Amino acid sequence: MSNLDQAPVVTVRGGLQRVSAAPVREVLTARTVQLGESTQVRRLLPNIHRRMVGAWCFVDHYGPDDIADGSGMQVAPHPHTGLQTLSWLHEGEVLHRDSEGSIATIRPYELGLMTAGHGIAHAEQSPVEHPRLLHGAQLWIALPDAFRETAPAFQHHATDELPLATTMGGLRARLMLGRFDGAASPGTSYSPLVGLDVDLRAGAIGALPLVLDFEYAALAMTGRVEVDGVPIEPGTMLYLGCGRRELALRSDEGGAVMILGGEPFEEEIVMWWNFIGRTGEEVAAYREAWQAADARFGEVHGYQGDRLAAPPLPGVPLKARGRVR
Repeated sequence: MSNLDQAPVVTVRGGLQRVSAAPVREVLTARTVQLGESTQVRRLLPNIHRRMVGAWCFVDHYGPDDIADGSGMQVAPHPHTGLQTLSWLHEGEVLHRDSEGSIATIRPYELGLMTAGHGIAHAEQSPVEHPRLLHGAQLWIALPDAFRETAPAFQHHATDELPLATTMGGLRARLMLGRFDGAASPGTSYSPLVGLDVDLRAGAIGALPLVLDFEYAALAMTGRVEVDGVPIEPGTMLYLGCGRRELALRSDEGGAVMILGGEPFEEEIVMWWNFIGRTGEEVAAYREAWQAADARFGEVHGYQGDRLAAPPLPGVPLKARGRVR
């Protein structure tokens, strides 16, 4: 999924400045962003208060949207560098096409993981014949410097390929990416992290084991869920900091929450539009390559329509802001 903002801000993020070594409870409110012709998303990361959680650097939550009489998601071909995208649905279908020739229809609780690495282009759209509702999240993961020039790739894993953990308290945690409680996702990751989709039945109360040195955040997907005693509504995120051995969850009516965590990302990265680099000059070169249809990004075949043009670069110098403003 693309960042379609036509005036994106260049930011420097990462590093260990102001990463909480102790547990915190910081509620992050989303801002609404128009994505393509008919989809609005709630953008949780980057946030005015916090820019990364481990290597997770971008989080959009969308739906549930009734798209029965519309075209649904329509995001034209656009580029990425230096990151991975993770597509995750609770309802609906999204057709993925990329310049490596990958074509896949992603359905609920399936993993769609694209590694941009050196450079890739992709398009995402609802199929012509699509379910009535569309609900999910799109996430980006920053690649460490040692892997950011890796060859682009796409992985698609069915629901039954993803490890599932259940607890006596009515929690069911599906592992999207990384490692959790001795299990490993089949998706390739390049830094220590975890992504979980946790379903809570009505009356559920339990706890998930955590890694003490990871920082975590919880994204409410559906229902009313309490995370570490804090109630969060769908489309909001609770930043939790580090220093936790477990995380208490409960829901009286039932719901779902996404748990994102990882080792704090030590490197500072420059993120603008759909690119991640290490300097402003690098990002400007990526933009120029995309505008010139350079071979770095390839071509998305089979999409009916024009590709996205990159917005103009801002006329201000880079300003290092670290992990928070």
